[in-house]
Amino acid sequence: MSTIMSESTVQIFFYALMLLLAFGFNSGVAEAGMKCIEKERQALLMFKQGLVDDCGYLSSWGSDEGRKDCCKWSGVQCSNRTGHVIMLNLKYKVDPVCPNRPLRGNINSSLLELQHLNYLDLSVNDFLGNPIPEFIGFFTKLRFLDLSLANFSGRIPYQLGNLTNLQSLNLGYNSLYVSKFGWLSHLNKLTQLDLDFVDLSEASDWLQVITSLASLRDLYLASSTLPSINRPSLSSMNSSTSLALLDLSSCGLSNSAYHWLFKISSNLLALDLNSNQLAGPIPDYAFSNMTALQHLNLSLNQISAISKSFGNMCGLKTLHLFYNNLTGQLPELFLNLSGCSKNSLEILKLGGNKLTGSLPDITEFSSLQELHLFDNKLDGSFPEKFMKPSPLVILNLDGNQLWGSLPDLSVFPFLTRLDVSDSRLNGTVSEGLGRLSKLEFLDLFGNSLEGMITESHVSNLSKLKYMDFSFNSLALNFSFGWFPPFQLEYIGLLNCKLGPHFPKWLQSQKNYYFLDISDTEISDAVPSWFWDLSPNLYYLNLSHNHLEGTVLDLSLNYAGYPGIDLSSNDFEGPVPPVPGNVTSLNLSNNKFSGPISSLCSISGEYFSYLDVSDNLLSGELPDCLLRWQALAVLNLANNNFSGNFLNFVGSACPLESFNVRNNSFVGEIPPSLKKCNELKIIDAGDNKFSGTIPAWIGDTLPKLAILSLRSNQFHGSIPRNLCQLSKIQLLDFSLNSISGAIPKCINNLTEMVEKASSNSTITHIYVYYRSATLDGFVSKYDDVAVIVWKGTDQQYKKTLGLVKSIDLSSNKLHGEIPEEITSLGGLISLNLSRNALTGPIASKIGQLNLLDSLDLSNNQLTGEIPESLSLLNYLGVLDLSNNNLSGKIPSSNKLQGFDASAYAGNLELCGSPLPVKCPEDEPAQSPAITMQHSEDGIVSTGFYVSVALGFIVGFWGFVSSLLLNRSWRRAYWQFLDHTKERLCTNTVPNAAKRQR
Repeated sequence: MSTIMSESTVQIFFYALMLLLAFGFNSGVAEAGMKCIEKERQALLMFKQGLVDDCGYLSSWGSDEGRKDCCKWSGVQCSNRTGHVIMLNLKYKVDPVCPNRPLRGNINSSLLELQHLNYLDLSVNDFLGNPIPEFIGFFTKLRFLDLSLANFSGRIPYQLGNLTNLQSLNLGYNSLYVSKFGWLSHLNKLTQLDLDFVDLSEASDWLQVITSLASLRDLYLASSTLPSINRPSLSSMNSSTSLALLDLSSCGLSNSAYHWLFKISSNLLALDLNSNQLAGPIPDYAFSNMTALQHLNLSLNQISAISKSFGNMCGLKTLHLFYNNLTGQLPELFLNLSGCSKNSLEILKLGGNKLTGSLPDITEFSSLQELHLFDNKLDGSFPEKFMKPSPLVILNLDGNQLWGSLPDLSVFPFLTRLDVSDSRLNGTVSEGLGRLSKLEFLDLFGNSLEGMITESHVSNLSKLKYMDFSFNSLALNFSFGWFPPFQLEYIGLLNCKLGPHFPKWLQSQKNYYFLDISDTEISDAVPSWFWDLSPNLYYLNLSHNHLEGTVLDLSLNYAGYPGIDLSSNDFEGPVPPVPGNVTSLNLSNNKFSGPISSLCSISGEYFSYLDVSDNLLSGELPDCLLRWQALAVLNLANNNFSGNFLNFVGSACPLESFNVRNNSFVGEIPPSLKKCNELKIIDAGDNKFSGTIPAWIGDTLPKLAILSLRSNQFHGSIPRNLCQLSKIQLLDFSLNSISGAIPKCINNLTEMVEKASSNSTITHIYVYYRSATLDGFVSKYDDVAVIVWKGTDQQYKKTLGLVKSIDLSSNKLHGEIPEEITSLGGLISLNLSRNALTGPIASKIGQLNLLDSLDLSNNQLTGEIPESLSLLNYLGVLDLSNNNLSGKIPSSNKLQGFDASAYAGNLELCGSPLPVKCPEDEPAQSPAITMQHSEDGIVSTGFYVSVALGFIVGFWGFVSSLLLNRSWRRAYWQFLDHTKERLCTNTVPNAAKRQR
């Protein structure tokens, strides 16, 4: 028996050895000598000729020596046994050396020679919107076909139904459509089908065909326009027994879809219905048949409540409901999930809804690892106590309205991410935070938390990488010599209290890419060790402290494209060299001095924001500024720069803000600014610019909101072209030598016509990048402008977008104030003082009913003050002095409330508050007559005496004139003769009439 066993064992061993040698021999021959078949090689070369290969992906394909074996070509694989090409994989992969340059062209029918092909992947290329070639349906051995994201269009060819061996078909992300799905029913071996973004609106048979595919496991129909399903047709529909994954996201599904979803498959493991039109409460029957469901995504719909049946999904692991319309109390929603699903649920995403109430005790969900409740309306607090330990890994409560303290969370020992930012917490932070030893991400940003953060809060957080305590009232109180156990990558401490000394614990941090310790009450010199910054840096903010000393060399090129903000400190000395790859630099409000030539190390490729305003800088601008072709914000204000301003070069100009106010620049406004059609602000005030106001400003800068050329040496008239500035809201040409009339087209400044403003600030967006792959973060710069308001220079920033003002004062303007100016109903300030304007004040000036300040003083205006001026209820400053106005000041509490100096210097003006009264306001001036009553109560004796004396004086005065003047005497007698004749002539006829 043992002999037989030994012989059979030897035989088995012998046959096994022979098979092994044969396999090894064949493999060796294939590897050593097997080459591709010539006609297949020629077919591939012809296919290559139809393609444009900018990056040389097919450079290994050729006919010369060393490139003849197509089995060694990139993307080609041959059979080891036959040498036939069995795989062609030309899927484009992102190439940082040659980005976004895939293969493009046409698919040559020569590929038909590859009849042994079982794998074809041409995805993520560009086939120029051509239809899918019908001949692909003749590769009958294909098991894998991927033509996704390849810019195909048109109808999917029905010939694909010949590919009966196909197991995976991906045609997604093209511009394709299907009329009928019958061809698909032949693909019985298909396990995976991806038709994302395919138009199925005419394929009324899609559901019947899909459910008939016995092997189909994964179906992707995202963003496919599906036809409506008639309820009667559902009765004949069979449920799929194989379908495990169904993606119907962004398909425009409404509540009627619940009826056929109920029948589609009872074996579904994953269902994605996000971004549809499902609304209201979920019906109880909708998912009751899907007992095996593990992953359900209902996000981005209009769902208002979930069904209690969710609690009976005993295998449910992930439930996504973020950005719906869920309302009610959060604890009540948790009750609907409190069946057997509370033991299986691992990920629950409820963010972006309208849930209220307190956070319940989530430790009842024994398997829960992620809970996302961001952007809700939770208005309660944390529970007083969590009952038992939990495997929770992520807790996100960002953007709620919670109150109270951050409690002891040590029942979550596996917590790696805690986000309670912008949640209005207003208590203290429990020291139990220090027991979360696995914590990597901690975000308390934007609350009202107070108290101390001590070493006990963080000393055990050795894995912490992200820490943001910004915008709280927290004070970090660490021992001077203490160094934390963690290496932070993100440090956000804005508006906390770190000072007065510079925090020494930062010396231990070597890996941070983001550091913001602005406005942290530090009053100290920056130690030299600090300037040895982390090589990963892409954002540094030390602003709004009282940091002293000189800034050392920062020119090390960092891994990212950093933004640096050292503004509003007490730094002094020369401007330091900065990284050549910097994207934003703010050195404003310091004491830096000298030229800015050290900034010439900046390459300018992504440099979009420079603010060095309010320093002691001087000299002419270096030519290297012309390299900064990406610059969007340039602020050089309040320094002592001089010389001509550089003329920008280049075909494009992204500049949005040009602020060079209060320097000593000379010459004209740079003409190259006309290319900067994104400009919102030009502030060149308080310099020595000269020439005429450029007309091209109105022609080429349609987005300009602020134009200030005040206190320069401009002359000539105001160009009518400026009336095209429909977005302008602040126009200041004061303190120049501008002459001519105010253009009547001023009513075309439509932004000043509008009484409302869309934004309170004028904001510029810029990006600082973390790496060369340009993944970065967006930030913003709120612009600043100085406006003469109520006689003083005032700086506006947070409300700059609301200010609408015209200041043309202290020039040589003449002519009348155009009536059209009264249509600018949004104006808040109008100053036309110190010119030579004539004529009346516009009668409709009362239409400027938002006006807060009006100054028309020191002109030659005439006429009366319009009655409509009394309608300006918001008027706080008025000056009409030193004109030629006349008449009465209109009566109103507003106009009489101003000081008399507002009307002084108008000699013919009268009425309150001037001391000069108008004639109609004077009392009657005739002398009073005193009558003495006689005893009979009528007149006295004195009355008769007065009458007698008057008669005697009058009579003898008349007679003496006749005696002394002969000509008068003769004229008198002639008058009497004529009178007598007239009386006689008239008396005789009248007597005759009476006799008749």
